[in-house]
Amino acid sequence: MHRPRTLPAFTQKEYEDAQTYLAIKVAYMMGRKFEEGDWADVYCRAKGIPKAGWSNLNIDVMYDLLGVEHKMLCYRSKPDLRDACGTTLMHPAATRSIRIPVDDQDPNQVMRNVLTQYGELINQRRNKVSQQAQSSGIPDMRTGWLLWQESLRQFLYFEEEMLIPNPDDYYAEWKPSGGGSRKQSQNLWIYERETGKKRYSVTTSAGAKIQPYFDIPSPIDPNLYIFTVIGEVLNTGLIRVWLTESTKRELERLVGSLDTKIVSETILRVVGQLSEIISSDTDDFEIGYPILLTQDAYAALQEKLPGVNDDHCFRLLTQYLRHKND
Repeated sequence: MHRPRTLPAFTQKEYEDAQTYLAIKVAYMMGRKFEEGDWADVYCRAKGIPKAGWSNLNIDVMYDLLGVEHKMLCYRSKPDLRDACGTTLMHPAATRSIRIPVDDQDPNQVMRNVLTQYGELINQRRNKVSQQAQSSGIPDMRTGWLLWQESLRQFLYFEEEMLIPNPDDYYAEWKPSGGGSRKQSQNLWIYERETGKKRYSVTTSAGAKIQPYFDIPSPIDPNLYIFTVIGEVLNTGLIRVWLTESTKRELERLVGSLDTKIVSETILRVVGQLSEIISSDTDDFEIGYPILLTQDAYAALQEKLPGVNDDHCFRLLTQYLRHKND
């Protein structure tokens, strides 16, 4: 059985650029939900790809022979997203563009019908990429999986081959769904013959859809990318935080410098005097600025001013400093 291989998604510079753009994006989001368009913006900026308008009818990224379908999943805010490595997760939907045959109750026959439709959809996407490509060749079709923590502290991303499933590699069973006060229906569970692992769950009510199961690579896979954008601990032991341009300017005006020692000492000096203060409004996403803190200063800031992100913490700090200086 041919399983999808992970593929390199970024060069080193593209990875570093994606880290920067993602950190800036989160700084301006002020804790709102991370959306598909947010990752598309970061991804295309980092790779130098023109960003196309989002559509659920087309593949997410089409650039020359590259075609990438992005699938995002919110993951619980554990200490480190590397904890997800080596696990298998289910995505709520690969596509709703399938139909369940109503006159066939043989689960394996229904499975063949569903997987054939899914393969046809992948071929349609491949043809779409070929039609818009500026060069000739075989389209590079990929699925990009993004896990994001609800806290927006970390993100995990990897790309793998987009393969057409061979029905001969699978078997299926009907599983009841619902019951009680809800009208009972059946879902189709599809398993790998070779391993017995569940690979797809196909709903049959409220609109048929394929729910794929995907494997998170090992933490040593070179094609796995983890981005820490809130409270990033560097090899030096310092903490890197990202500020919006307006917060950076105000902090620099009030403190006199963005030097690591000066900012850290300022935080440690004033945290004992802090009282509750009101958050200010956020600006639109533009540019960001990184500064470094000692671990003690960052811990103190998080304890006394626990904002929705690092920039929010510093907004609260600058409000206190303004009040103190008045």
